[in-house]
Amino acid sequence: TCAALALLGGSAAALGLWKWLGKKRIQKKMEEARRTRDEGLKKMAKAVQQFREQVPSVQRDAILSLPLLELSGRLQEGSLSPRTVLYTYLEEALEVTQQTNCLRHFIPECEEQLQEIERRKEKGLLYGIPVSIKDHISHKGHLATCGLMQCLDTVMEEDSVLVKVLKKQGAIPFAMTNVPQSLFSYECSNPIFGQTLNPLDPQRSPGGSSGGEGALIAGGGSILGMGSDMGGSIRLPSSFCGLCGLKPTAQRLRGVGWSLAHPSAHCGCLLLSHAVPCALGPMARDVDSLALCMKALLCQEMFQLDPSVPPIPFNEEVYSSSAPLRVGYYDTDGYFPLPPCMRRAVRETRSALQAAGHQLVPFSPPRIPHVMNELFMKTFFADGGRALLDVFTGNIVDPGLKQQVNSCKMPRLVKKLLALLLKPLQFLLLLHLKDVAMISTCRSVQEMWDHHHQIQVYCSQFISQWQELQLDVVLCPVLGPAFTAGYPRKLLGAVSSTMLYNVLNFPAGVVPVSTVTEADEEELKLYKGFCDDPWDRTLKQAVSGAVGMPVAVQCVALPWQEELCLRFMKEVETLSRDR
Repeated sequence: TCAALALLGGSAAALGLWKWLGKKRIQKKMEEARRTRDEGLKKMAKAVQQFREQVPSVQRDAILSLPLLELSGRLQEGSLSPRTVLYTYLEEALEVTQQTNCLRHFIPECEEQLQEIERRKEKGLLYGIPVSIKDHISHKGHLATCGLMQCLDTVMEEDSVLVKVLKKQGAIPFAMTNVPQSLFSYECSNPIFGQTLNPLDPQRSPGGSSGGEGALIAGGGSILGMGSDMGGSIRLPSSFCGLCGLKPTAQRLRGVGWSLAHPSAHCGCLLLSHAVPCALGPMARDVDSLALCMKALLCQEMFQLDPSVPPIPFNEEVYSSSAPLRVGYYDTDGYFPLPPCMRRAVRETRSALQAAGHQLVPFSPPRIPHVMNELFMKTFFADGGRALLDVFTGNIVDPGLKQQVNSCKMPRLVKKLLALLLKPLQFLLLLHLKDVAMISTCRSVQEMWDHHHQIQVYCSQFISQWQELQLDVVLCPVLGPAFTAGYPRKLLGAVSSTMLYNVLNFPAGVVPVSTVTEADEEELKLYKGFCDDPWDRTLKQAVSGAVGMPVAVQCVALPWQEELCLRFMKEVETLSRDR
């Protein structure tokens, strides 16, 4: 007995030592990654300083204030040099990241790209434009971390298709931006590189998962950024930071750049789902910038490098049209009631569109609880959350994801019992998004095929309803204003407004149209949501005190109609500026 106890004690001690050593190894890797990031930023600062000494008379504020189209024109005609523009934005990006922690890494190869485009005879559509890219979009010689420890050892061997096309068009990728761990969050935080703050209010989140992009562009440190969107990850940061952002039809742009061997690819359910695909898209200060970016990317280079992208060039005629539109609209999806200011934005935009000669038609999106609780979440957690747990093996879990990770660990029987017990208590919404999502598993290949079929059936029903009303586009709300930091993790279900169009795979964009007023704040005090439940009260806390923060709307078109979506966004933007 004594020998057995001694053996047991020794095993426990060995296990404790093994765990301690594992934590030390993780801590060392994280410190090395942060040190590499900091050294890169120091190189960036040194390069900027050298440029300032060589060219002390640069009118920095004048360059930073130029809209993208005007900046592009000045670069194309030669009245501004790519070198001056690049170092001006590098300097501003350094200042913005000191305030917000939005940069994950400086791309020193931007100086090589600068020299390359200066030697070229032909200038691309993005000639000399500095571009920032989201952490997981592959750039040769750099990591694509997704905020995960196991990705810190894998350096990308080549540029993604997206980066290759940007470079071909004369753009200069100069920085990679921070993301939430695993990208499965709209709180921009991970244990390696820390939390990113909103430049408009450091107490608030910039949104996610393209939150580093949102913070950098809104802070003035980038004029054009590339993000990705699988539940609102372009549109939510755009809403929170007062930017324009477009989620295209997923297959219209391709080229994240991973091989299946890359550790991030094993987020499978998170990033490589065919049922609800991940879309790449641009973020910028205005709609014209998004249109120029799409025009540049939808070129022969893109179609040749990735033959799976349909060879459909940008249709300038559709984007430039001024024909009246038939616009469907709604200010609530009947699933998650948004704050009063976001519904006000839709109503005011609807009135402005009507006054401008467009035809407005009430539209009610069908069965949103079914979309959220079954179609979307079942896609993500088809395996009961095992792929998500695999991603976090050997990782320190960010506080913003602990709830989701812990709920994945719960035995299936416990989840089923909780769902049955709480269903009569009207906490179904709360439960579905935290625990029941993991119950909605596909327990067989047949169930998986049935699930994919259900998504196709829903898409067909939605399109039929759209066509019966003879709609061109739809105007609807987007989540906002920016949440106080720490709240996105408590309100996963609040993103139903954006998630819907990922399931449908429709192009959808966000345009800021207003700011939170004192009257909005007073109305928020009376907000009770559907039944003044804990989630309604949490949302109220998340958005309170946001006077002056941006308020946006969402614009939607049918699949493959990005140009029409952008044209509608441009109309909304113009009308909002005229008010």
